[in-house]
Amino acid sequence: MADLRDMYQEVILEHAKSPRNYRALAPPAHKAEGFNPLCGDRCTIYLATQGDVIEDIAFQGNGCAISRASASMLTQALKGKTTAEAEKLFKSFHSMVTGQNANGDRASLGKLEVFAGVSEFPARVKCATLAWHTFEAALHGEGEPVTTE
Repeated sequence: MADLRDMYQEVILEHAKSPRNYRALAPPAHKAEGFNPLCGDRCTIYLATQGDVIEDIAFQGNGCAISRASASMLTQALKGKTTAEAEKLFKSFHSMVTGQNANGDRASLGKLEVFAGVSEFPARVKCATLAWHTFEAALHGEGEPVTTE
């Protein structure tokens, strides 16, 4: 189990140091900003859709390793998915990091399962979910910044 946790930590640190899809989309079809006052994390999600398919997704911002890694992996996981698939993945991810599906099917989460240990640290759940809540706001065209409070 310790080897698995070490591997998960390595994946999170790699994405935090070298985040994927860290850029702005010009012009973005959808954009939302999020803020975690507890940790100081800030995230902007850019989303381009073609019909109901996420054609491109990117982010910018700063924050802790968990926040940056989560945003990076979110962009990789959601690109090419339908909005319905993305919504389902968000619910599964949120359930996992909040400890609600400890015995649930995590296979559908793929690499996002590296965040399973976050449920053991309630203060870090907001770090892991900030980008996801910001994605939801971008998808639904909500104009107000997202906050984890």
